[in-house]
Amino acid sequence: MRGWWQDLTDLVLPAECSGCGKPRTVLCPRCRAALGGAVPRRVRPVPEPPGLPAVHAAAVYADEVRATLLAHKERGRLALAAPLGAALAGAVRAGLREAATGPRPGAVSVPVECGRSAVAGSGAARGQAPVLLVPVPSARAAVRARGHDPARRIALAAAGELRRSGIAARVLAVLRQRRAVSDQARLDSRQRLDNLAGALGTVPGGARLLAGPVVLVDDLMTTGASLREAARAVKSAVYAARVREEMGEHGAGGPRKEGNPVYHAAEFVGADDAGDVICAAVVAASPDSFVDKQELTENARRCR
Repeated sequence: MRGWWQDLTDLVLPAECSGCGKPRTVLCPRCRAALGGAVPRRVRPVPEPPGLPAVHAAAVYADEVRATLLAHKERGRLALAAPLGAALAGAVRAGLREAATGPRPGAVSVPVECGRSAVAGSGAARGQAPVLLVPVPSARAAVRARGHDPARRIALAAAGELRRSGIAARVLAVLRQRRAVSDQARLDSRQRLDNLAGALGTVPGGARLLAGPVVLVDDLMTTGASLREAARAVKSAVYAARVREEMGEHGAGGPRKEGNPVYHAAEFVGADDAGDVICAAVVAASPDSFVDKQELTENARRCR
Protein backbone atom coordinates (compact mmCIF):
# COMPACT_ATOMS: atom_id res chain seq x y z
CA MET A 1 0.00 0.00 0.00
CA ARG A 2 2.68 2.45 1.04
CA GLY A 3 4.73 1.87 -2.12
CA TRP A 4 2.16 2.85 -4.77
CA TRP A 5 0.81 5.69 -2.61
CA GLN A 6 4.31 7.18 -2.25
CA ASP A 7 4.85 6.83 -6.00
CA LEU A 8 1.61 8.74 -6.67
CA THR A 9 2.47 11.41 -4.13
CA ASP A 10 5.90 12.00 -5.67
CA LEU A 11 4.29 12.47 -9.08
CA VAL A 12 1.47 14.87 -8.24
CA LEU A 13 2.75 16.95 -5.33
CA PRO A 14 5.51 19.57 -5.41
CA ALA A 15 8.70 18.15 -3.95
CA GLU A 16 12.08 19.40 -2.89
CA CYS A 17 15.37 18.15 -4.25
CA SER A 18 16.46 15.17 -2.22
CA GLY A 19 20.08 16.20 -2.50
CA CYS A 20 20.09 19.91 -1.65
CA GLY A 21 16.50 20.85 -0.75
CA LYS A 22 15.83 23.04 -3.80
CA PRO A 23 12.02 23.38 -4.06
CA ARG A 24 9.69 21.86 -6.65
CA THR A 25 12.03 19.23 -8.05
CA VAL A 26 12.74 15.64 -7.14
CA LEU A 27 16.43 15.97 -8.04
CA CYS A 28 17.91 19.23 -9.34
CA PRO A 29 20.39 19.25 -12.27
CA ARG A 30 23.37 19.89 -10.00
CA CYS A 31 22.56 16.98 -7.71
CA ARG A 32 21.74 14.76 -10.68
CA ALA A 33 25.21 15.52 -12.07
CA ALA A 34 26.81 14.71 -8.72
CA LEU A 35 25.01 11.36 -8.76
CA GLY A 36 25.53 10.21 -12.33
CA GLY A 37 27.67 12.76 -14.13
CA ALA A 38 31.10 11.38 -13.30
CA VAL A 39 32.92 8.47 -14.87
CA PRO A 40 32.13 5.23 -12.96
CA ARG A 41 35.23 4.12 -11.11
CA ARG A 42 36.81 0.97 -9.74
CA VAL A 43 36.70 1.13 -5.95
CA ARG A 44 38.57 -0.87 -3.31
CA PRO A 45 37.77 -0.70 0.39
CA VAL A 46 40.68 -0.55 2.81
CA PRO A 47 41.24 -3.22 3.97
CA GLU A 48 39.88 -5.11 0.97
CA PRO A 49 38.16 -8.32 2.12
CA PRO A 50 39.28 -11.55 0.44
CA GLY A 51 36.79 -12.84 -2.09
CA LEU A 52 35.43 -9.41 -2.99
CA PRO A 53 34.77 -9.18 -6.75
CA ALA A 54 35.84 -6.14 -8.73
CA VAL A 55 33.50 -3.28 -7.74
CA HIS A 56 32.65 -0.14 -9.70
CA ALA A 57 30.83 2.87 -8.26
CA ALA A 58 29.12 5.79 -9.96
CA ALA A 59 29.67 8.38 -7.22
CA VAL A 60 31.27 9.18 -3.89
CA TYR A 61 29.03 8.63 -0.88
CA ALA A 62 29.03 12.20 0.44
CA ASP A 63 26.97 15.37 0.51
CA GLU A 64 24.18 15.41 -2.11
CA VAL A 65 24.70 11.77 -3.12
CA ARG A 66 24.44 10.61 0.49
CA ALA A 67 21.27 12.66 1.01
CA THR A 68 19.72 11.27 -2.18
CA LEU A 69 20.41 7.64 -1.28
CA LEU A 70 19.03 8.11 2.24
CA ALA A 71 15.91 9.85 0.89
CA HIS A 72 15.21 6.87 -1.37
CA LYS A 73 16.04 4.21 1.22
CA GLU A 74 14.70 5.64 4.46
CA ARG A 75 12.12 8.23 3.45
CA GLY A 76 10.50 6.37 0.57
CA ARG A 77 11.26 8.90 -2.19
CA LEU A 78 10.54 6.29 -4.84
CA ALA A 79 10.79 8.71 -7.75
CA LEU A 80 14.55 8.67 -7.12
CA ALA A 81 14.77 5.06 -8.32
CA ALA A 82 15.10 6.23 -11.95
CA PRO A 83 18.17 8.49 -11.53
CA LEU A 84 19.71 6.07 -9.02
CA GLY A 85 19.13 3.22 -11.47
CA ALA A 86 20.72 5.20 -14.29
CA ALA A 87 23.80 5.80 -12.12
CA LEU A 88 23.95 2.11 -11.19
CA ALA A 89 23.65 1.13 -14.86
CA GLY A 90 26.73 3.22 -15.61
CA ALA A 91 28.68 1.36 -12.94
CA VAL A 92 27.48 -1.97 -14.33
CA ARG A 93 28.59 -1.04 -17.85
CA ALA A 94 32.02 -0.06 -16.53
CA GLY A 95 32.34 -3.38 -14.73
CA LEU A 96 31.27 -5.35 -17.79
CA ARG A 97 33.74 -3.54 -19.98
CA GLU A 98 36.61 -4.24 -17.60
CA ALA A 99 35.53 -7.88 -17.27
CA ALA A 100 35.50 -8.21 -21.06
CA THR A 101 38.79 -6.48 -21.80
CA GLY A 102 40.75 -6.86 -18.56
CA PRO A 103 42.05 -3.91 -16.54
CA ARG A 104 45.03 -1.99 -17.86
CA PRO A 105 48.15 -2.25 -15.69
CA GLY A 106 47.87 0.31 -12.91
CA ALA A 107 44.46 1.50 -14.12
CA VAL A 108 41.85 2.61 -11.64
CA SER A 109 39.22 3.81 -14.09
CA VAL A 110 37.40 2.71 -17.22
CA PRO A 111 37.48 5.04 -20.26
CA VAL A 112 33.80 5.71 -20.84
CA GLU A 113 31.91 8.78 -21.90
CA CYS A 114 30.27 10.99 -19.30
CA GLY A 115 27.16 9.14 -18.18
CA ARG A 116 27.24 6.47 -20.92
CA SER A 117 29.48 3.60 -22.06
CA ALA A 118 29.40 0.74 -24.53
CA VAL A 119 30.27 -2.79 -23.54
CA ALA A 120 32.19 -3.96 -26.57
CA GLY A 121 32.75 -7.68 -26.72
CA SER A 122 30.60 -8.67 -23.73
CA GLY A 123 28.49 -11.80 -23.92
CA ALA A 124 25.33 -9.77 -23.47
CA ALA A 125 26.25 -7.51 -26.36
CA ARG A 126 26.75 -10.55 -28.60
CA GLY A 127 23.25 -11.80 -27.90
CA GLN A 128 24.27 -14.55 -25.49
CA ALA A 129 22.83 -15.10 -22.00
CA PRO A 130 21.59 -11.85 -20.44
CA VAL A 131 23.54 -10.22 -17.65
CA LEU A 132 21.90 -11.09 -14.33
CA LEU A 133 21.74 -8.25 -11.82
CA VAL A 134 21.59 -9.88 -8.38
CA PRO A 135 20.78 -7.34 -5.66
CA VAL A 136 22.17 -7.68 -2.15
CA PRO A 137 19.06 -8.29 -0.02
CA SER A 138 17.95 -6.24 2.96
CA ALA A 139 16.64 -7.90 6.09
CA ARG A 140 12.93 -8.69 5.87
CA ALA A 141 12.23 -6.52 8.92
CA ALA A 142 13.95 -3.58 7.23
CA VAL A 143 11.94 -4.08 4.03
CA ARG A 144 8.71 -4.15 6.04
CA ALA A 145 9.67 -1.02 7.97
CA ARG A 146 10.64 0.91 4.83
CA GLY A 147 7.78 -0.37 2.72
CA HIS A 148 10.09 -1.29 -0.16
CA ASP A 149 13.38 -3.01 -1.00
CA PRO A 150 15.74 -0.18 -2.09
CA ALA A 151 18.45 -2.29 -3.75
CA ARG A 152 15.94 -4.34 -5.74
CA ARG A 153 14.04 -1.24 -6.87
CA ILE A 154 17.24 0.45 -8.06
CA ALA A 155 18.36 -2.77 -9.76
CA LEU A 156 15.10 -2.94 -11.73
CA ALA A 157 15.59 0.65 -12.90
CA ALA A 158 19.20 -0.13 -13.85
CA ALA A 159 18.16 -3.22 -15.84
CA GLY A 160 15.72 -1.10 -17.83
CA GLU A 161 18.43 1.47 -18.52
CA LEU A 162 20.84 -1.24 -19.67
CA ARG A 163 18.27 -2.77 -22.02
CA ARG A 164 17.60 0.63 -23.56
CA SER A 165 21.32 0.95 -24.26
CA GLY A 166 21.40 -2.44 -26.00
CA ILE A 167 22.66 -4.66 -23.16
CA ALA A 168 20.47 -7.66 -22.37
CA ALA A 169 19.93 -7.59 -18.60
CA ARG A 170 17.41 -8.69 -16.02
CA VAL A 171 17.11 -8.68 -12.25
CA LEU A 172 17.32 -11.97 -10.39
CA ALA A 173 16.55 -11.49 -6.69
CA VAL A 174 17.63 -14.96 -5.55
CA LEU A 175 19.56 -14.05 -2.39
CA ARG A 176 17.94 -14.16 1.05
CA GLN A 177 19.19 -13.74 4.60
CA ARG A 178 19.44 -17.15 6.26
CA ARG A 179 19.84 -15.77 9.77
CA ALA A 180 19.53 -12.55 11.68
CA VAL A 181 22.53 -10.21 11.66
CA SER A 182 23.47 -7.34 13.93
CA ASP A 183 23.14 -3.69 12.93
CA GLN A 184 26.37 -2.90 11.11
CA ALA A 185 26.39 0.88 11.63
CA ARG A 186 28.91 0.77 14.49
CA LEU A 187 30.94 -2.25 13.38
CA ASP A 188 34.41 -2.04 11.89
CA SER A 189 35.42 -3.93 8.73
CA ARG A 190 36.50 -7.11 10.55
CA GLN A 191 33.36 -7.15 12.70
CA ARG A 192 31.20 -6.70 9.61
CA LEU A 193 32.85 -9.65 7.91
CA ASP A 194 32.25 -11.82 10.99
CA ASN A 195 28.69 -10.55 11.33
CA LEU A 196 27.79 -11.46 7.75
CA ALA A 197 29.77 -14.67 7.36
CA GLY A 198 27.37 -17.33 6.09
CA ALA A 199 24.36 -15.03 6.51
CA LEU A 200 23.17 -15.17 2.89
CA GLY A 201 21.84 -18.02 0.82
CA THR A 202 19.76 -18.54 -2.30
CA VAL A 203 16.05 -19.24 -2.47
CA PRO A 204 15.07 -22.88 -3.19
CA GLY A 205 15.94 -23.61 -6.80
CA GLY A 206 17.70 -20.24 -7.10
CA ALA A 207 20.99 -21.70 -8.29
CA ARG A 208 19.29 -23.14 -11.39
CA LEU A 209 18.06 -19.65 -12.31
CA LEU A 210 21.59 -18.30 -12.47
CA ALA A 211 21.92 -19.11 -16.17
CA GLY A 212 24.14 -16.24 -17.17
CA PRO A 213 26.95 -13.95 -16.00
CA VAL A 214 26.19 -12.42 -12.59
CA VAL A 215 26.74 -8.81 -11.55
CA LEU A 216 26.09 -8.18 -7.86
CA VAL A 217 24.44 -4.80 -7.26
CA ASP A 218 23.74 -2.62 -4.24
CA ASP A 219 23.11 1.02 -3.50
CA LEU A 220 26.22 1.53 -1.35
CA MET A 221 29.59 -0.04 -0.54
CA THR A 222 31.54 0.88 2.58
CA THR A 223 33.69 -2.04 3.80
CA GLY A 224 32.69 -4.48 1.03
CA ALA A 225 31.48 -7.07 3.57
CA SER A 226 27.97 -7.36 2.10
CA LEU A 227 29.17 -7.77 -1.49
CA ARG A 228 31.78 -10.29 -0.41
CA GLU A 229 29.16 -12.39 1.39
CA ALA A 230 26.79 -12.11 -1.60
CA ALA A 231 29.55 -13.37 -3.91
CA ARG A 232 30.25 -16.29 -1.60
CA ALA A 233 26.56 -17.21 -1.43
CA VAL A 234 26.12 -17.17 -5.22
CA LYS A 235 29.28 -19.16 -5.91
CA SER A 236 28.52 -21.71 -3.19
CA ALA A 237 24.97 -22.28 -4.42
CA VAL A 238 25.99 -22.67 -8.06
CA TYR A 239 28.91 -24.94 -7.22
CA ALA A 240 26.77 -27.16 -4.98
CA ALA A 241 24.10 -27.45 -7.68
CA ARG A 242 26.67 -28.45 -10.28
CA VAL A 243 28.20 -31.03 -7.94
CA ARG A 244 24.77 -32.58 -7.31
CA GLU A 245 24.07 -32.71 -11.04
CA GLU A 246 27.43 -34.31 -11.77
CA MET A 247 26.98 -36.88 -9.00
CA GLY A 248 23.52 -37.69 -10.31
CA GLU A 249 24.92 -38.33 -13.77
CA HIS A 250 27.58 -40.68 -12.40
CA GLY A 251 25.20 -42.40 -9.97
CA ALA A 252 25.35 -42.63 -6.22
CA GLY A 253 27.52 -45.73 -6.37
CA GLY A 254 30.11 -44.20 -8.67
CA PRO A 255 33.68 -43.59 -7.64
CA ARG A 256 33.20 -39.83 -7.26
CA LYS A 257 31.71 -38.51 -4.03
CA GLU A 258 30.66 -35.04 -2.97
CA GLY A 259 33.56 -33.46 -1.09
CA ASN A 260 36.14 -35.41 -3.14
CA PRO A 261 39.09 -33.09 -3.96
CA VAL A 262 38.65 -33.76 -7.69
CA TYR A 263 35.58 -31.51 -7.55
CA HIS A 264 36.93 -28.08 -8.37
CA ALA A 265 34.84 -25.08 -9.36
CA ALA A 266 36.56 -24.81 -12.74
CA GLU A 267 35.36 -28.30 -13.62
CA PHE A 268 31.76 -27.18 -13.61
CA VAL A 269 31.97 -23.91 -15.52
CA GLY A 270 29.33 -24.02 -18.24
CA ALA A 271 28.61 -22.07 -21.39
CA ASP A 272 28.46 -18.27 -21.13
CA ASP A 273 30.01 -18.46 -17.64
CA ALA A 274 26.56 -19.28 -16.21
CA GLY A 275 26.39 -18.40 -12.55
CA ASP A 276 29.84 -16.80 -12.45
CA VAL A 277 30.12 -13.57 -10.47
CA ILE A 278 32.06 -11.41 -12.89
CA CYS A 279 31.90 -8.09 -11.01
CA ALA A 280 29.85 -5.91 -8.69
CA ALA A 281 28.39 -2.43 -9.07
CA VAL A 282 27.06 0.16 -6.65
CA VAL A 283 25.59 3.62 -6.91
CA ALA A 284 28.08 5.05 -4.41
CA ALA A 285 31.07 4.05 -2.31
CA SER A 286 32.82 5.56 0.67
CA PRO A 287 35.32 8.32 -0.22
CA ASP A 288 38.39 6.42 0.98
CA SER A 289 37.70 3.57 -1.47
CA PHE A 290 38.37 5.81 -4.49
CA VAL A 291 42.03 5.59 -5.43
CA ASP A 292 42.28 8.90 -7.27
CA LYS A 293 39.70 11.32 -5.87
CA GLN A 294 41.18 14.33 -7.69
CA GLU A 295 40.68 12.71 -11.12
CA LEU A 296 37.15 11.73 -10.10
CA THR A 297 36.37 15.36 -9.19
CA GLU A 298 37.72 16.61 -12.51
CA ASN A 299 35.61 14.07 -14.43
CA ALA A 300 32.50 15.17 -12.53
CA ARG A 301 33.22 18.81 -13.33
CA ARG A 302 33.59 18.06 -17.06
CA CYS A 303 30.23 16.25 -17.11
CA ARG A 304 28.30 19.21 -15.66
